[in-house]
Amino acid sequence: MTPFHARLFGAVAALTLAAGCPALSQQLELKVMAPAAPGGGWDQTARAMQQALVAAGIARSVQVTNVAGAGGSVGIAQFVNGAKGDGNQMMVNGFVMVGALAMNKSPVTLDQVTPIARLTEEIQVIVVPANSPLKTAQDLAAALKADIAKTTFAGGSAGGVDHIMAALFAGTIGADAKKINYIPFSGGGESLAAILGGKVTAGISGLSEYAGQIKSGKLRALGVTSEKRIPGVDIPTFKEQGIDLVLANWRSVVAAPGITAEQRKTLSDAVEKMVKSDAWKDILKQKGWADAYLSGDAFADFLKKENARITDVLKSVGLVKS
Repeated sequence: MTPFHARLFGAVAALTLAAGCPALSQQLELKVMAPAAPGGGWDQTARAMQQALVAAGIARSVQVTNVAGAGGSVGIAQFVNGAKGDGNQMMVNGFVMVGALAMNKSPVTLDQVTPIARLTEEIQVIVVPANSPLKTAQDLAAALKADIAKTTFAGGSAGGVDHIMAALFAGTIGADAKKINYIPFSGGGESLAAILGGKVTAGISGLSEYAGQIKSGKLRALGVTSEKRIPGVDIPTFKEQGIDLVLANWRSVVAAPGITAEQRKTLSDAVEKMVKSDAWKDILKQKGWADAYLSGDAFADFLKKENARITDVLKSVGLVKS
């Protein structure tokens, strides 16, 4: 064979191999479940994954489905039973689901899914209307100690991160966490209307949800749950106000039960590439989410510890019976 023919043969062979074995990223056709209604944090996370995985060329297609109900309990039951052994399906979940599963005494648990990665964290904030007499977190603490029944909190679903935060705030300042007057709302818009309308003492949510109203001066932020002040955010932490309250609402992604080690690696690699992509970094910036990527055994260990911690808090406020 002449050198020319050898080069030609090599080129043809390479093209044939490329055609027969397209890059793994181009083969991935994924389904991601958001176990909640459209518009919420899990739905936004699932659609952010969809956007980033496709934009970065990691997956050919990503289909998002919504299965709402009971803080994710309905969705995880459907996922565990319907996606078993399917290496192309994932489900978004997070802090709220851990509490919901404990409260609902769900027969399906996070032990049954395959951990892939923690993705984001969002810092929580307590706000009051601009005309509230409460100016600081210590003012709220004093009001709570004076009359815990009259001091009302608005937030998301019962047993969720907002509810747990209200309980932790009360417990940290020495009030009876079991007596907190917490009013759950199904959506951010409803709770916001209650806060702005002065129907509740204070509101609790992720910082990004109230950022616009804080900036415009309609709401006053009393404190955030970060360890240290957030750069560019002029809101004191609870810690610097003498209240030892640090909490983050994390969101993660898991795979179906019964998948192979190879399938798990494929999904883990895809998610790792996604979190390193410019498309994902841009989304984090737009949404105000903090990158909290944690994968593999470290994430599986984190899930177990969070399950124990959140269940203990829910027991301490009487939402879960011992």
